[in-house]
Formats: sequence, C-alpha cells, structure tokens
Amino acid sequence: MGGKNKQRTKGNVRPSSSGRAADVLTREGGVIPGFVGFGATSTSELSYVPAVHGAEDIDNLVDADFRLVLRKLSKRDVVTRLKAVQDFGSMCQERDAEEVKGVLPYWPRIYCKISVDHDRRIREATQQAFEQLVLKVRRSLAPFLKSLMGHWILSQCDTYTPAASAACQAFQAAFSPTKQPEALSFCKDEIINVLQDILLKETADTLSDPQSVTEEEREAKYVRMLTSSLLGVKRLLSLLLQNDRVDLEQKLANLLSSGKFWKYSKHKTPQVRGAFFEMVCALCEFTPGLVQAEAARLCPVVLLAIDDTDPVVLPPVWEAVLHVVSALPDCWTYVNARKGFLPKLWTLLKEGGKGMAKALHPNLMPLLSKLPQQVTDPSLDFYTTFFSAFIQGLSSERAVTSPSESAVIVTSFVECVRYCILQNTGEEEYQGKIRTMLMLQQLLPLLEKALTDPSLRNGPLFLMVTKMLISWERRAGLHDKAEVNDTKDVFQRLLADFWEDLALLFVRHIDKEEADPQALEGVATLLQVMRYPERPSMRHTQKKKSVKMCLSKPEEEEKSGVEGDDVEKLVQTASENENEKTFGSLQSQHFEDIVCQLAQLCLVHVNEKNSERHLFFLSLLLQSFHTPRVFSTLVDFDDKMTEDDKQKNEMIMENPAVHFLRERVVVWLAEMGRSDTEHLVDMVFSSLYCCSQQETTQILNHITMMGLQCGIILQIIQRACKDPETLMSCSDWLKGSVLGEKILGLTEQLCKVGSSTHAPSSSSSSHSWTLISFVLSHNHNNESLIGEVYMEKILEKLHTTLSETKSLSDAGNMEPLISFICDVASSFFSSVQDCILLLSAEELLLTIFQLTAQDQRHTHLSDSLVLKLKKVCVAGVQSLVQHCDYEVTEGGFLHSAAVWVTKQLLTVSLDIKSLQVLVVAVKSLAETIISVGDRTSSILIHFFTILMPSQSEWTRIRQALTPQWVRTPLLSSRYRGVCEKASKDTWKFRESKRLPAHLCVCALLGRVAQIAAVVIPCRQKESESPSLLPNLTFTVSELLYALQWCKELKYSPTMVSTYHSLLTEWELSDGLQTQVPMKALLETLFSRSVTDGGLWSLTLENYIQANNLVATQRAAVRELYGNADSLFPVSQTKLSTLQVICPFMTKEDRENLIALATAGLINWQETENVYGCLAVLLCCLNANTQVEEEVVQAILATVMEWRNSREDWFLFSCDLSEATSEQLNLSVEMIRFLTWLVTHCPAVLGGSQWDFLLCSMLAWLETASENVGSLWNPWVQLFVCENASLIVTLNQFFTSSPTNVLEKLPPELTGEWTDFFVEGIYNLLLPLPVKIAEAFAEPDDPVFPMAVLQSVGLALAYVPVQQLNHNSLPPRFIADQKTNLPEPLQTLLNTLCPLLLFKARPLQMTAYHLLEKVMPQLPECDGEGDTNKSDDDRDEPSLSPPASLMAILSTCEELCDNIMAGVQVGEFAVVQPLSVEYSCILGYLLAWKLLLTFFKSSPSHLRAHYAQYLKRSCSLNKLLLHLFKLMPDNPAYPGQGSDTKDKTFFSESLFLTVDKRDGVEWELPHLACSVYYSTVQDLPAMVRLWWNSQEKRVSAAVEKFTIKYVSPVLSAQEISSVQTSTQMFDSMTVKARSAAREVIATYSVDDIYIELVIQLPQNYPLGSITVESGRRVGVAVQQWRNWMLQLSTYLTHQNGSIMEGLALWKNNVDKRFEGIEDCMICFSVIHGSNYSLPKKACRTCKKKFHSACLYKWFTSSNKSTCPLCRETFF
Repeated sequence: MGGKNKQRTKGNVRPSSSGRAADVLTREGGVIPGFVGFGATSTSELSYVPAVHGAEDIDNLVDADFRLVLRKLSKRDVVTRLKAVQDFGSMCQERDAEEVKGVLPYWPRIYCKISVDHDRRIREATQQAFEQLVLKVRRSLAPFLKSLMGHWILSQCDTYTPAASAACQAFQAAFSPTKQPEALSFCKDEIINVLQDILLKETADTLSDPQSVTEEEREAKYVRMLTSSLLGVKRLLSLLLQNDRVDLEQKLANLLSSGKFWKYSKHKTPQVRGAFFEMVCALCEFTPGLVQAEAARLCPVVLLAIDDTDPVVLPPVWEAVLHVVSALPDCWTYVNARKGFLPKLWTLLKEGGKGMAKALHPNLMPLLSKLPQQVTDPSLDFYTTFFSAFIQGLSSERAVTSPSESAVIVTSFVECVRYCILQNTGEEEYQGKIRTMLMLQQLLPLLEKALTDPSLRNGPLFLMVTKMLISWERRAGLHDKAEVNDTKDVFQRLLADFWEDLALLFVRHIDKEEADPQALEGVATLLQVMRYPERPSMRHTQKKKSVKMCLSKPEEEEKSGVEGDDVEKLVQTASENENEKTFGSLQSQHFEDIVCQLAQLCLVHVNEKNSERHLFFLSLLLQSFHTPRVFSTLVDFDDKMTEDDKQKNEMIMENPAVHFLRERVVVWLAEMGRSDTEHLVDMVFSSLYCCSQQETTQILNHITMMGLQCGIILQIIQRACKDPETLMSCSDWLKGSVLGEKILGLTEQLCKVGSSTHAPSSSSSSHSWTLISFVLSHNHNNESLIGEVYMEKILEKLHTTLSETKSLSDAGNMEPLISFICDVASSFFSSVQDCILLLSAEELLLTIFQLTAQDQRHTHLSDSLVLKLKKVCVAGVQSLVQHCDYEVTEGGFLHSAAVWVTKQLLTVSLDIKSLQVLVVAVKSLAETIISVGDRTSSILIHFFTILMPSQSEWTRIRQALTPQWVRTPLLSSRYRGVCEKASKDTWKFRESKRLPAHLCVCALLGRVAQIAAVVIPCRQKESESPSLLPNLTFTVSELLYALQWCKELKYSPTMVSTYHSLLTEWELSDGLQTQVPMKALLETLFSRSVTDGGLWSLTLENYIQANNLVATQRAAVRELYGNADSLFPVSQTKLSTLQVICPFMTKEDRENLIALATAGLINWQETENVYGCLAVLLCCLNANTQVEEEVVQAILATVMEWRNSREDWFLFSCDLSEATSEQLNLSVEMIRFLTWLVTHCPAVLGGSQWDFLLCSMLAWLETASENVGSLWNPWVQLFVCENASLIVTLNQFFTSSPTNVLEKLPPELTGEWTDFFVEGIYNLLLPLPVKIAEAFAEPDDPVFPMAVLQSVGLALAYVPVQQLNHNSLPPRFIADQKTNLPEPLQTLLNTLCPLLLFKARPLQMTAYHLLEKVMPQLPECDGEGDTNKSDDDRDEPSLSPPASLMAILSTCEELCDNIMAGVQVGEFAVVQPLSVEYSCILGYLLAWKLLLTFFKSSPSHLRAHYAQYLKRSCSLNKLLLHLFKLMPDNPAYPGQGSDTKDKTFFSESLFLTVDKRDGVEWELPHLACSVYYSTVQDLPAMVRLWWNSQEKRVSAAVEKFTIKYVSPVLSAQEISSVQTSTQMFDSMTVKARSAAREVIATYSVDDIYIELVIQLPQNYPLGSITVESGRRVGVAVQQWRNWMLQLSTYLTHQNGSIMEGLALWKNNVDKRFEGIEDCMICFSVIHGSNYSLPKKACRTCKKKFHSACLYKWFTSSNKSTCPLCRETFF
C-alpha cells in the first residue's frame, strides 16, 4: 500500500499481506505447502520457517525466539544477519536440547544458504553456530546429514581461513577421526553432486541473485565457490577409504570428461588454478587408474604449466609435475619435452624461479631423478644447459637482492651436482666428461664467483661443497669407516683433480701484488669452513669483514653427529688434539698442502713487497690452521732465505711456532706507522696455541718490553681475556712484574702529561687510559687481572693526580685528564669486587666526592664531567658499603668525607649555589649508603655523628648570626631585649651573597636527617624516640632556631628569602619537628631559652603556637617552669622566657608573679631591677590577670615618685642617641603601664595622676620630635611607637568612652584635653612624618623607621579638622601657583601632597587621610573667588582643582604610563606589593580619590568648571585607561566563603588603614575598582564621552566589564538614593522602581500636569539615560518635546546624580513659567553645562542667548550674525 521505507503506523495490529495470504492458505488447505527457492534440495524436507499461528503441528516444534532469529537470517542487511547468526549460536548453547532439535528440520536449507554468504564474518559465525548446534543435538543430526554435508565440505575449504577452520572444528566436534570416513561414505554421492554442480553447471549469475547483488560480488562468490569445490574434491578423496574412492571413480570420470573442468587450469584467477592443480595431485595420489585413463589430457595440462609462477599456483603445479612424472612413466609420450617442457624449464631457471626459488628449486633434484634418458640425451649437453641456467639464475635480480632465495638456489645446485656425479661414476669416457664438465665448468666457477661475492660467501655454498667433498672422501676410502664400493679410484681421481684445480684457483687470486681483499677473505672463509664444517658460526651469515677465530669449547668437542670422529691426521701436537678435535672433517692430504702453499706464498709477498693484504690473509689462515706443520713450513721457507745460523735451526727443531713469533710476528708488530694491528695480535695468539705456558710468558714479556704502542698491549690483554683457556695460559704474564711495571709507568706518564699545559688528546693517550681502565676493571675468579701491588700503586697515583687538580683547576686544562680518571675509576669500582678495601681506592673516592661537592664556579668542570664524577662516586660508595666488614673508621672514606664536609660548612663562606651543590652531594652519598641494604643503619648513624659540629662550634656559629632579627619582635612587643652600645651600621644589612655558617649546617644536617628518617626503622616500638639518629633533637632545635631567624628578618634580604625557599623546596620548612618527641624538643627549647634567651625564646613561642600545645599539652608546658618562683629574680633571659610562657600560665602563677613584681617595685630602693619587675607586671596584666585597685594605685604612686626622685629615668628632653637600651626599655614599660591604666583602670586616676600622665605624654612626644635623627635605633623607634599608642588610647578614651565613665573624671579634665593637650599633641605630631621623610630619604634602608610612621599615622587619624585648618606647619608656597586657599591650607597641601608619592605606604596613607579631611572645604574657597569673575564670552569656562594635587597627578601619570606601557586594556597588570611601582600607582590612585572627593563636594556650577578642566587636560582619559589595566578580570572579594560568592571589590568598601598588614596584595586592585566606581558615579558624563571615543576593542572590553560588575551596583545605588532622598521639590514628586530601574517624576503647576519616566540602561552609566513621556495635561506638543529633550540632555551631559539632573530640569521649567525665554540655540532656559541663564541679547530682535551657545555658534558658523534675525551681533 505504501512505500517500502514508510514507517508502519503504531498500533496497527492488522497482519501484513504475506501473513494474510498464509492465513488463507491455512484455512483452505489446512497444511502449509513446501516452498522451493534457489538451490532447494529435491528432498521432501521442510525448507520454510513457519511464521503463522495456524500450523500448530509444525509451530510447536520451533521455539518463538528461534523462529524470530531464523527469520532474521533471511534479511538483506549484513549486520542484522551477522547478529542473528551469533544469537542463534548463543541460543543453541543456552537452550535445552529438545528446543534446539525443533530447529533441525529448517536448518539445512538455511545453512546451505548462509554458509556461502558474501560476507566472510557471517560465514565464520555460521560455522561457529553450527558447532554449538552439533554439540547440543549430537546424533539427532543424522537424518539431515545428506542435505548438509555437501556445503559442510565446501565450507571446510573456504578461502577465508577462519571460516574454514571453524567448519573443520564443527566437523571434528560432530565426528571422531574414526567416524569421519563413515560419515563421508554415507553422504559421498550427495557431496560429489553438490561439488559437480558448482564446477560444471553453476555460473556467477545462478549462484547469486543478479537483481540484489552487484556484479563484482557475484563474480567473487563464484570464484570462491569454484576454489572451494576443487579443494573439496581433494579433501573428500583424502578423507575417504580406498573402497569408497573406487565407488566414486565413475562420478569423477564424468567430471574429468567435461571440457569445462580442464579449462580451470587456464582460469584467470590464480586461486582457481592453484586449487585445480591441488585436485590433480589428489587424483594422481588416490585414483591412479582414473588418471591413467585421462593421461592424454592431464599430462600436457600439468607439464606445460610449469611457467605459471604465480605464488599461489607454482607450489601445487610442481607438486602435480612430480606426481605426474612418478605416476605416469609414459607421460612424455603426450608432451614434446624438447619443445614444450625444457624451454620453459630453462627460462624458469635462468630467471632464478622468478622470485619463487623456495618453492621451485627443492623440486629440481627429484625431477632430475625422474627424467628418462630420452629426455636427457645427449646427457653432456643436457647437464651443461641445465647447470648453466642454474648458475645464471643466481645473477637474477631477485636472487641478488634476497639472501634466502640465493641460498635455496645454491643448495639445490650443489645437490643436483652431487646427484649427477653419483649418477656418472662409471669409467666410461662420456661419464668422465660429464664429471669434468660439472667440476671445471660449473662447480669451480661458482666457487670462484663466491670468493668475491659476500652474499654467496656468507651463504650455504662453502658448507655444502665441504659436505660433498667429505662424502667423496668416504667413497674414496680416506675415512676409517669408509664405504665399500667399486668406485674408489674414480673418487680419488675426482678429489685429486678438485684440489689441484682449487689450488690453481687460489694461487691465481693470491699470487698478485694487488690482490683483491674480498677474494682473500673469501679464500680464508672457504678454508675455514672446510677446516671446521660443523661449527655453528659457519652455518649462519657472517657479517663481519674479518673472520674471527673461535676456539672450540670442551662441551662442543665431545658432541659427535657424523661418522668419522678421528683426529685429523696431519695434526700431531698435544695442543691440537686437545683443542681441535673435529668430526666429519676433510682427511685429504691435498687440503693441508694447499694451506702450506698459500702460507708460503703470503710470506713471499709480505717479505718482498710488505703486502699488508697478504699479512692480513696469513693471520686469517693461521687462525684456522695453527698446526706445527704450517709453522714448520713457514720457518723452513724463511730458513731457506736466510741460511746462516745453526742456533736458529735448533730453535726451529725445538718449536717452530716460537721461532716464527720471535723472528717474524714481533718484527711486524714493532714496525712504525702500522694502523691496524689486530690481525697481528690474532697471529700472536694463533702461534701461542703451539707454545707451552713458559714459552708464552717469555714471548709476551718480550713483546711488553719492546716499547710498543699502548693500543697493541691493550689488544694483547683483551685477546688474552677472551676465553678461560687463553687467560690461564697467559696468567703468569698478566700477574708478572714486567706488565705491572709497564702499566704503572704508563699511568705516571699519563698523569704527568695531563697535568701539563697540553691536554692529553691524542689517540695514544686514549688507548693508554683504556688500557688502565681495562686492567683495573677486569678480574677473573674474584682475582685482579694484574698483581695487587700494582693495582694499589696505580690507584694511589690516580688519587694523587686528582688531588692536585683541585688546586690547578683554575687553569681549565685538567678536564680531559679528570674525564679519563673518571672512566678508569668507574670501570674499577663497578667491576672489581672488594676493590674499595684498598686504602688508595678510598682516598681516590674521597677526592672524587670532593670534586662533586664543590661548586662548578670553583672547580671549572663542565656539566657532563660533573655528572660523570657523580656516577663514579655512587659506584664507589656502593662498592664500599656492600662489603660485609666495612665500618666507619678514622682515615676511611666516610669518616674523611664527613670531616671535610663539616670543615667546608664551618670555615668556608658558602653562597646559596655552593650550599646546594654540597647538600646534594651529601644527600646522594646518604642515599647511596641507604640503597645498599641491611647494614646501612649503623653506618649512617656514625656518618651523621661525625657531620655534627661540637657544642662550642654550635655556639660560635650561632653568635655569628647578625642581630637585625631583633627589630621585628621588639617593635611588635613580642620581645623585651637589650643591646650593647650599637652604632647605626649595626642595624644596616651588608648585602652579602654568603650564607652564615649556622644556616648552612642546619640545612645540611636537616637534609641528611630527613633522608635517614625514611629508612632507619624504629628498633623498639615502645621507645619514645621515633628516630635512631643521635642528637637529632639538638639538630632539630638548631634548625628551628635558623628558621625563626629567617622569619624575624621577614625573609629579607634576598639571600635569606632564597635560603628559606630552598628549605621549603627540601621540605625542611617545618623544621623536622615530627622526627623527634614533642616533650624532648619542648624541654630543649625551654632550657635554651632560659639559658640564652633572645631568639631561643621566640623559637619556643613559635613551636608552642604552631603545634597548639596550649590546647593539647598544657601540662607539659606547665612542667617546663615548675612554679612561678623559679623565674624570680628576673634576669634578661628569664624575662624573655617568661614573656613567652606567661599567657600559658595558670591564673595562680600569674597572680604570684604580680605579687613578686609589685613587691619589687614598691621596694625599688632596695631592688636594682626595677625594669624587670615592671616588665613582668605588664606581661601578667596583658594576659588579663586580675589585680586590685590598691595595688595599681601603689604602683602608680611609685612611678610618680620616680618622677620626682629619678627624673633621668623618664628621658624627658634627653638626647636619645646617648640613651642605652636599658634606659629606653624602662621608659617604654612606663608608657605601656600608663596606656594600660587608661584602658583598664581610668577610675583610679585622680586629678594629679591625670596631670602626671598627660604632661608625661607631651614631654615624651616633645623628646621624640627632637630626636628624629636617632630613629635608626630600634629602641628609640619603640619609644616613639609606644608613646603614639598612648596618644591613640587617650583619643579613643576621650571620644568614645561612655558618658558614665566621663562623668567620673575630674571636672576640668575634658576641657583641658580639648583646649590644651589636643593642640599641643598635634602641633608636635603633625610635622613629625615630614621630619622623618626628610631625615630618612630612602625607605628601603634597613634603618628606615617604618613602624614609627605607622604609629604616628594612627595617632594623626584623630587630628581635628580645625587643627588642620589652623596648623602650625612651616609655611611652604610655590612660585606662580594660582590659589584661592588660605595660607595654612595651602601650606598643608604643599607639604602633604608630595608625600603621596613617598615609597612608604604608612606615610602615603597618613598624607591621604589628612588631605581627605580638608578636601570638602576647598571648593568653598573657589566658590568665593568665582563670584567676582565676569561671565566672559569663552566656550565653556574651566577651573583647576587644587594646583598641588594636580601637580602630583601629572607626575604620577607619567610614571604610570611608563610602568604600564606594555599592558593592553583588559589585561591585568600584576604589581609586586610595596615595590617602587606599587608606591607610584598607589599615590596616583590616592590622588584621584582625593580629587573625586573634592569634586563631589563641589556645588553644581563649580563642578562643571572643574570637569571642563579635566576634559581639556585629558587626565580622566588616562586614568580610565590605567584603571582597566589595574582592575582584575574577576574582581571577586578574596577570602569569602561559598555562601558569599557575589561579593566583589565594587560591592565591598575599601578600608585604607595605615597599619594594614593582611591582604596588601589585593589593596591596589581594590583601590582601582573603588576609584573607577567613584568616577562613574561622580563623573558619568565624562566617562560616557570617553567610552564613546574609544576603539571598538577597548569599548567592548569596558562595556562588558562595567555591565557585569559595576552597573548593577551603581544602578541599585542610584535608585536607592532616589528612594531615600530627603530633597523636597515644590510642585514636583519623584518616585523610583528598583525592579525596572525606573525613576518617575511628576510635575504639576496650576492646570498643567507632566509625568516623565527616566529609564536607566543596562550598561549605565556608559549608555545614555532614556526619558519617556508619561501622562501630560495642558502642555503643547512642541514644548513637551523641548522639555523632554532638555531633561535627556541634562541627564546625559551633567556630571551628577539623577536627583541633581531633575533639580536642574525643574529649575529650567520654573524659569520658563516665570517668563524667562529659552535660548534659541539650545532651546533651554538654563545652560546644560555651566547652568547660566540667557543674558546676551541681540540689539535687533531682542532675543537673549547663553554666552557659551553664542560662542559655539560664532566659531562653528564662522559668522558673527544673530542666529534668528541674521543681523550683525554687537
């Protein structure tokens, strides 16, 4: 009905048309007929899967799931079919057997279809599913076998291997091997029918549906089916029994009689052709009668197909050829061999098998054996042609490029030659000719070619020829177990001819002055193979140019695989019998004759022409033939040339090898200029095989003493160590004194040369170092190669040389020498066991360690060399510690290394880099000790102990630390200390790159302890100490002391911060506290604090606080001091300790301390330590200890008594530079006590006490102002700070105290404070910051009194504005400075504004806060001056803000431009806190903040003038650009929790406190955001104007930022200010809607009613405010539009709030109703920017205009006429 791709309607339950048709058939007939489809069998089996519910008798046999899966198998989609097959297999595996059996009637039809599917995955899955089915149903498959078996056999021969394998597996699962023939016999007719139909009847179009399958797929399936069918016939025949094969012959005969079958031999597809020839092989093997009957067609098809070289076809073709020539002796009657077969064979051989030699050539000898005489006659010509083609094939491209192809051709060639000679061993003349031809024309030319061809030489040719010769020797009777035959003479002649011709061949190649090296090597290789044919090395490809001698090993000697195990007849010596037992080797006398002849020939060329090539050849020859006869021949020949000395003859008779060595080889070795001596060394050892051990030692000693090059000695030693036998024979020489002295002398010579100005760079030096390294590093059976005494001496020399390099290293010429010594030492340490026990070896290792532990700037070594030294050091230490008996003893390596390291730390001033190098070296040493194993604990503990300085050394280096640490804790009231008389220089840092020794020692010991802690286990779990290192608590306390020193210096200067960063990187910044018991460390720190005080007290305090010990270990802290009495009387150290632990004491202890201190103060005449008692009292009071008022009054009375009797203690009007720290401390404690009184006990103070307190405060302040120059002293700074703190406390008391407290004061006190003391305080205090800035011009100076500026700044925060207006600062004015300000104010500005740029944040903030107080008053002065100015005719009048402030702004602008020149708008410029750049930008932003405060305080008409000035000067434009570089991308408020994520720098207020310590890094971004917010709030019109003028990128970035962070806050504030405004208008009401960001203004007067709606834009204030009309009554449209335009103009162009804009607009409308006419240029009564009325009238038309409007009219039109009447305007 619909298209086939249409979706079936959901819910449509009506069956499809096919389902309805089946239903009708069922109702009519009651039975479902059998449908016959493609390839359906003719049986009556069901071939249809039931799909309807009417056939219950069939349906109940098939499970519903199976039915669904079987339906899917007929789908077109490949994936669906594949999934269905896989599901079918799974279901067969999982379901019950009965359910699966229900499928069997329908399976054959489906299987026959899907087993030959196009998709190979489906075919494989089908066989796997079939296996599961078979395993489940077992015997129930039998009724359906005949319909299945044809396609089953077909599937077993599938071209897709996994599918075929799966089918075979299913077949084996179904039938055991014994049952398989029976099953096939049962179905053989059906199988052959299926196969025969495919081969003879089917086509590509009948096997597949042409309508649904592409032509390419149809053809592929057809080819696959043909191939499978041909292979299926072969498989069927191979599996059937013989009688079944006979039964099949008739059907097979029908197949063979078909012409179509034979055409498959020429099929275009190689697969089909290959399968065809495989089937032919099976026919020849299993049905010979059938083959004989079809011989006439079979023989030509097979024999003439040998030129088919397709890789798939050639193997079965040649298998078929061999089958045919074997099964059909008369096959050649059907084929013309000379015209048809042999030409193709010759072509194939000449081309080397066309790349198929591996498949072709192994068949040639069997073929040769089956060729009848009629084919091979005449034999000589046939064999000549055959073997010539063979050899020509070796030159084919494929054979040349492929060694494996060439090897197969060569092997086959030699086999064929061997076969042909065996076939022609008769005495007949023609057989002799054949033998001669084979040898002279075929074999020897091939051997000659192989001599110069590496691929042939390295192939199997030589070995094959050798085996053939051994075979001939056996037949010739030359072996003990010779074969009995009548061809003995023939083979003897054959051998004699071969050796004679071979000798001529060799001589021809060797007896040349310019002999080819390849040919010489080839001859040597051939002779070596002939000598040792069974050596494994000969059977593989030899890639090296020279043939190395390989001595047979005893295990190999005893193996015997070939007959003829006799020792070679010509070898008579004992050494030969021992080392050279060969089996199956050549026994011919001719063989050694040739060798002797060649050796003599070489000697002639060497003697006469010094031929190096022949010498090299002789060396190769002697490697294989080191026999007495060969040496005798050489000596005899030599003797003939020099017949003069009988002694030589005697020596020759005694041992020719020794004579040859002395007279010949040694002479050759001694020749100068010889580059390659390796072959001569090999010749030496070839000769030594025939020498006794004594002779060997004598000769080698003689060679050693000859003064040969080191390279030759090295080669000899290396060659001697090549195998155990040679090493044993040479051991006397190696251990002897001759070689030892030689190497020792060589070492001394090298070290001497290396230390001179010429670096050892020649190759001879390199050989010498290699020789020394080899000798030191090689050992045998744990014994050194040379004598131990010489080993010791060599190492001692190396150590001496290396020690000297430390002083000579500056010359920079030692690097090669050190590098060589490194190589030698590395080999020695890593190779020789127990090497390190030599004392000289330990000394050498120490020197290497020292080189690695020093900075390269000192040693001048390269990185690569230092790395090499480190590796050598590690190897040496490992070797050292591995030794089982090693202990750290004095003089040993570890002891010496530790002593040296300690000396470096204590006496050498190290910088950061040097410390790093030293620590890394010691760390590496410790890690190496640890890495070795079990015994490391004791060694490491001992090593650590030696590293640690003594108690006196610790004290010395601790005292050497600079005292600048005192300043910070002193000024923060954490420390009460004294100082000897110190100068100004004491408190200045001398910038040094050298670290104090204390810091260096702590870092190194901490690092070692840290490593040891990981490894050294706790021996006793109950032990309190988690570490076994001795004195670790002591070390940790010193490390904590060093860390505290860095902390108190505030990690400044750079050297200290770098050191702390280094400790942090090494994870030592916690001081290793966890490595020691808490209690032990706490006690150590406390005892140190009580004994030494100072920094130890602060270290104790930091440890207690950092670990929260008060909360967790209060008892332990309490135990430290026992009771309060133990700390009295108070010394300086006890006071420091008491200040630390006082907050942690019990209430009773503190009260006890107060009692003791009070007693000491009241009885002050008897007690000298008044200061200590007062300090203890304050410590307890500050810890909130309760004290009675009587006690306080008594103490105060005592202090007042001091005022009368000991006035010098108060330092009034003193020169503080002369005061000691003790005197200053006492004054400070008195100030602190008075401060505490004001805060905690003001009630106890009477009138005289208040007078004493306030007068003392003023006197101290006066003293401070007179001693500004002494503020470099920390105690003077403390004095001023505490006094300023007292002033702050008094201000807070008089301004913030509750009324009931103030009422209790003396009645006149408040008035005195206000009238007298405040003025006195600030008259002294206000000039103080200025004086300090003048006295200390450099804020980065360590003595700069920053803390004083903070304290004074806090005190100045309370200065009254009136005091500022009438200040007593020295007058300061600037020439030509325009100003309307009174002189005191102008002086204040000129004095404080420059301080905004001073690089000291407290001073900048103090100046800012003071100026901020007076800023709102300044516009009043300009307003008063402005009334006198006439309204001139300028464009828009401008007025400058205060000149002093603008001058600072101008300076800051330039600085900021330079600082942020490289930063783009929108990028965040990160500024380092408190840097110079930070101060510049901070001053700039503070100046702008003051300017905006000034602007906001100005009335509207002045604001316009100021804005005009800013517009002209472009200052605001620059500010905005700078702000967008200083504001962060995300101005989120730092430190907020997850519940306050919306806080930003715009929504949170900025507190610019003088003493701010936390969050300084966020201060500048926050301040920038604050300034931007104030700018857009107070100068919206100017910001809008700037934004509109920017380029697109900048304006987009500005708008995006403003919309996201600023507009919401600002809009909300504007709306809120409207809602909360108290400003009232006559006849106008204003309302606000915050949700809609709207303001509604309603104006009504008489009968007129106007409503205006003001809408804030989303990007307010960048976008223009829109004004929309609401209701209006009684106003003309034109007038209405004018007023809307005016309001819009006012809101857009005026720099103020919405309320101010509305007020201006109402004023304008009021004027209009009052009768004042609009200006006809701007159509407004009040001018939009300067708020003036129209005053300039035209004399002609009498219309009035604004002055600014007329000015713009005249300048823009270039005319001076009236805008209305066009008359000249006068």
